[in-house]
Formats: sequence, C-alpha cells, structure tokens
Amino acid sequence: MAGIGASFGGASWLRLRVAALLALCVPTLSGLVFLAWFEAPHSYFIVNGAALATGLAAIAFFSMPDALYPRRALVCAGLALLAAPMVLGPEINGVQRWISLGGISLHTGSLTIPLIVCLAARDRPLAAPILLAAVFLCLLQPDAACAFALMLASVGLYFAWLDWRLGVTAMAGFAAALLASVRGNLAPQAFVEGIFGDLIFVAPWFALWLGLSLVIAFFLILKALPRPAAERFALAGALAGFSLTALMASYPLVLIGYGAAPILGFALALGARTRTSPKDHFFEGQ
Repeated sequence: MAGIGASFGGASWLRLRVAALLALCVPTLSGLVFLAWFEAPHSYFIVNGAALATGLAAIAFFSMPDALYPRRALVCAGLALLAAPMVLGPEINGVQRWISLGGISLHTGSLTIPLIVCLAARDRPLAAPILLAAVFLCLLQPDAACAFALMLASVGLYFAWLDWRLGVTAMAGFAAALLASVRGNLAPQAFVEGIFGDLIFVAPWFALWLGLSLVIAFFLILKALPRPAAERFALAGALAGFSLTALMASYPLVLIGYGAAPILGFALALGARTRTSPKDHFFEGQ
C-alpha cells in the first residue's frame, strides 16, 4: 500500500496536475483570445484572466479532505452557496442566480456544481440525495443550464456505478431543466450568451475552435485525469451539460464567455485531489 501511495503522490500527481491545467487552460485561454480579438470590455478580459490565474493556483495547491465528514461538510457549504442568491442575490424577471462579491457578480451554479458533483462521486451512499438537493435548488432559481449539468453528471455516475438511484436523479434533473427553461429566460448578454450564434456568421472557424476547445477539455477530464471513473464521468457530464445548454438556449458559455465563476468552479473541481491512492478511491466507491 505504501508503494501505491508513493506512486500516486509522484508520477500520478504530476499527471493529474498537467491534465487538470490543460483542461482548464485550453478553453479559458481560447476565451481570452475571443474576448480580446472581438474587443470585449477590458474589464471582461481582466476578470477572466484573474480568475484563470487564481484557478491555476487552486489546481496547484488545493486538496480535498481525506475524511468523510469534512467532505460532507464541504458539500453542505456548496449547497448553501448554491442557494445563496435566493437570499442575497438580485432578482431579474423572477430569476435569482448570482451573488455580488467586490462589485463582480458570481453565478453560484457554475461556481459550486463542479465541486459538488466531484464530492458526490466520492460519497456513493449520499450521491443521489446530494445531486437531488442541488437539482431542487436549481429549479427554484430557476436555472436550466445548472439542472442540465446536474442531469448529465448523474448520467455519468449512473454509468460508473449502474445504480438505479442515479437514474432517478438524472430524470429529475431533466424534468427540472425543462421546467426551468420555460421560466428562466433572460435577454442574452454580449460575450456571455449566444456566442456561437454570433460567431458562426462572422468567424465560423473561430466558432469551430471555441467548440473544439470545450471538446478537448471534456475528453481530458474523461480520459486523462488520474481520478476514479465516477469523478471523471460526473465532472465531464457537468461540463457537457453547461456547454450544450449554451448551444441550445440563452445561457452562459462556461470557461469561454465572460464570467469568473465557472473558471473558479472547474478549477477547484479539477484540483480537488486527496492523498489517498487510486486503490483507496476504488474501494470507497464500491
């Protein structure tokens, strides 16, 4: 066991960091080029650049508690932050999805959901209740993109574990996404929503590259991260859910469009390693 742990702490640690850095940097740097090339407000570039720098530090230094109960406490904190806009945030046409921090609006769904799904993947007995609680909060906000991200994260966990409870959670997420989609529509904001629709006519090759950068990030998470299959499937599913919703409706394009929250959220999830070995993670998920 000591030999396995040492290996995990050496070569696998480096592999995790490289894969995580690439998964974050490829779409986010592409987004920074997009913001600069198409003359977005300078503050957008600064905010996303600062979020990327902070995210890289999180990937380099952030680690998850090994003990079960501290991880569950972190889940509760994530769910509380996800619910915070309904208490603290502004309301726009019946929609409450953001909190303000230092003059910057943070979308709590994209900030918390990547880490929540990773934590759920490390707690099989409570994975379905954790994700169901998050789906319910997204329905209340309402936020179809977050609900769809949770749905595909649940699908990923279902394929990892073949647990019927995750199938029910996925169906609940799909229903919540449909309900939220008819209640939570807002006018698109430039450089945040509708990016592919705007670019496809003026710079189709650039639009293709932005889409490809998200696909690269998806497969890096799915195949390259040295993490248990459940975590990789859940996090890749969440990224796919956010991205596909942005293609289908007026929702933010995470990691590429303006917004610090998804960059920070995926950075925390990508860097959320523990000191246990892959074998330990395997048995934890049984």
